[in-house]
Amino acid sequence: MGSLWGINFLVIDWGMEGTPPLLFAALRFALVFFPAVLFVARPRVTWRVLAAVGGLVSLGQFGFLYVAMAAGMPPGLAALVLQGQVVFTLVIAAVALRELPTRLQLVGALFGSTGLAVVAVGRDGSWPSVALALCLLAALSWAAGNVVTRAAAVPSGLGLTIWSASVVPLPLLALSFLVDGPAEVSAAVAALSWRPLAATAYTVVLASLVGYGIFNTLLSRNPSSAVVPWALLAPVVAMVGAWAVHGDAPNLAESTGGAMLLAGVLVATRPSKRMRKGLGLPS
Repeated sequence: MGSLWGINFLVIDWGMEGTPPLLFAALRFALVFFPAVLFVARPRVTWRVLAAVGGLVSLGQFGFLYVAMAAGMPPGLAALVLQGQVVFTLVIAAVALRELPTRLQLVGALFGSTGLAVVAVGRDGSWPSVALALCLLAALSWAAGNVVTRAAAVPSGLGLTIWSASVVPLPLLALSFLVDGPAEVSAAVAALSWRPLAATAYTVVLASLVGYGIFNTLLSRNPSSAVVPWALLAPVVAMVGAWAVHGDAPNLAESTGGAMLLAGVLVATRPSKRMRKGLGLPS
């Protein structure tokens, strides 16, 4: 799952060249929804929940992420900054669900937030601050969606992924027409080549249907602390891949801040003693 998502950032960066980012995202989620919706039953939740999950996890997260990467955010660092969603999830869950974090989680969240600040301050100027801000908004949107998913306790992660995508393509397409203009969108559609289509196929099948299907199912059946750490493979795979493919070697501040962020996330998602006993894990 983490490896699939890590490669996904490289695929997005590769396939989006020459295609408006919001149009590229709209194409992805149109194909996540159809034709899979013909074969997978709608999960037993209200349309309000489906709209919230689709709007936050898919439209918000990937709308901001695609625009951030189009604005110059490197794929490896985009994958890293997006893990700030863990810290945001703790905060939102504490407010919305009254799930107060433990002292250890607070320490991890603070350490991870400091790591994000180090990454932001240590930018070498090769990518703009607006790209970082957009990526943080993507992380915030994903975090809010995580809280909705957890509260809904949907047993079918694949069904949730597919049916929640129903609310995503049209708003993204409308935003693309608004931001990029009808002429550019029409020209991009007419000029679609095998490259963006191949990238879309990866993001639809492996990143969304397989990756998020597994992730949402695991979240519904296990404590988030047992699931979230697997997603931390994504920035590692993405950063190593970006280094190998593009030569995007992180500078000292980015490497240090990234390590702090990942360490903070690991601490923040460590199960409490009570939870570890319930799972049969050593304390």
